[in-house]
Amino acid sequence: MLVGYVSDERYVALADILLEFENASGSVEARSRATGAVYAEIAPGPYKVTLACRGFGSKSVQITVKEGEPYHFRLLSDGLWGYMWPKWVQAGEKSEFRVHAVEAYKLELWRYGWTKEFIRTIGWYDEHGPRATMQISPDGDYTQTGIRWNTQGYSSPIHHQYLEAPARSGLYYFHAKTESGVFFSFPWIVAPSRPQAQVAVLASNITWNAYNNFGGRSNYIHPDRCPPTPTVNARLDLKRYTDPTHRYYDTEEYAPLSFDRPEPINHVPEHVRVTDPIEGRAACHVAPTEWRLLGWLEREGFEYDLYAETQFHAGVLNLDEYRVLIISTHPEYWSKEMYIRLKAWVVERGGRLLYLGGNGLNCAVEFLDTYTVIYRNGAGGGPPTESRFHQYVESEANLLGIVYTDPGAMTAAPYRVVDASHWVFTGTGLKSGDVFGERSLHMRVPGGASGHETDKISPSSPRNVTLLAKGMNPNDGGAEMVYYETDSGGSIFSAGSICYPSSILVDDGVSKITANVLNRFLGLA
Repeated sequence: MLVGYVSDERYVALADILLEFENASGSVEARSRATGAVYAEIAPGPYKVTLACRGFGSKSVQITVKEGEPYHFRLLSDGLWGYMWPKWVQAGEKSEFRVHAVEAYKLELWRYGWTKEFIRTIGWYDEHGPRATMQISPDGDYTQTGIRWNTQGYSSPIHHQYLEAPARSGLYYFHAKTESGVFFSFPWIVAPSRPQAQVAVLASNITWNAYNNFGGRSNYIHPDRCPPTPTVNARLDLKRYTDPTHRYYDTEEYAPLSFDRPEPINHVPEHVRVTDPIEGRAACHVAPTEWRLLGWLEREGFEYDLYAETQFHAGVLNLDEYRVLIISTHPEYWSKEMYIRLKAWVVERGGRLLYLGGNGLNCAVEFLDTYTVIYRNGAGGGPPTESRFHQYVESEANLLGIVYTDPGAMTAAPYRVVDASHWVFTGTGLKSGDVFGERSLHMRVPGGASGHETDKISPSSPRNVTLLAKGMNPNDGGAEMVYYETDSGGSIFSAGSICYPSSILVDDGVSKITANVLNRFLGLA
């Protein structure tokens, strides 16, 4: 009978896994087939199942075999990964480091700003038992429930791996390095215990989670739920590549995604500096690029407090204690509660917002609990809307002044000045028609500060929006840089481009314009 399937941490089928089924009647050996399918001549009922294969962590599980209900075994490949849990804290709070390693490793804590600042060595980690620092993954679809590392074998106080967050807010990274030289880094968002600066910056960790496919699902791979069988060949099996309607999503119901998983997309190589090019497909729109903005703020002398978006949703960040809020790079996924809170602060109470990214606030999310979220992508059809967020709340252009559209996606170009008389261009030497934003660290889509994904003015934009500059991307797809003010004295500056923070450290025009806005919002100019 078909007992189940075996897959790895990406839900890819594993062939030739050795399995032993044991119960009171004896034991039966089986091997997984090319599809990951496991067939065994056994009767339904309870079994202890042991799985083994070179290159993967062996494990034993207790299961009940049921006719017509294939069980999904999951194995972890040998390697090095880690994450903090929780991934976001306030200064003085504790998180647990959860590392998967198959050899001894050293762990260090660093703070990522204008420089990588070494904080301290946490220690060397290994165990008396063989490969005892190897983690164990749950079976089934743990993208919904969390992978819950450190659950097994960490009950003794001497095995606890908790650390207290530093007093200084910021983006921290842990550096894990094994005896053989394998390296992996993972972020830790530390918010202040109480406000220390006039500027708050939001790390876009809801977007990080949406793009994180560890476990085999993200909001882009099997967004609704895992299919009945694991992947053999992505180009043949995944709807992303076989269904032309996939990008528009096709269901009202989406299984949740847990934050309790490693985030390889946020890895920063050991010797990369803040001014180095941003290499790789994923790094250019998640934490490694947001680090570039934080580095620029510190280089220019702007003090800031860093928060996770999830902390804003939970009410940890009180906007009324700050003069300015900055969101950056790719803040694509927001809850309705976050949006309403931010809009009220800007429109009703005179808050000042810098939106230094693209495709922002484009899709509504619903929190099931602190660490689990559903991405409300919608099912297409119905009345026309400007975004997925518009389907559930309103067009984000009502607040940001702009909204993402497809033209310009996966291209990059400089901006061209539209209104050089505006104060944002003071001291830049730029005139109407001049070009800026030519330099960029963004290596996935190189070419300029306007790109990757871009936002434009729409019918939902406030009537007093001023177009300052426009990207020179093909098909009229350039980002539209805008500014407007509210009757309460609130101010909004929107760059409209994911590539924008990738240029801020290396392009004088982008740097000066951003500094002008921030100084004005802080009352320094």
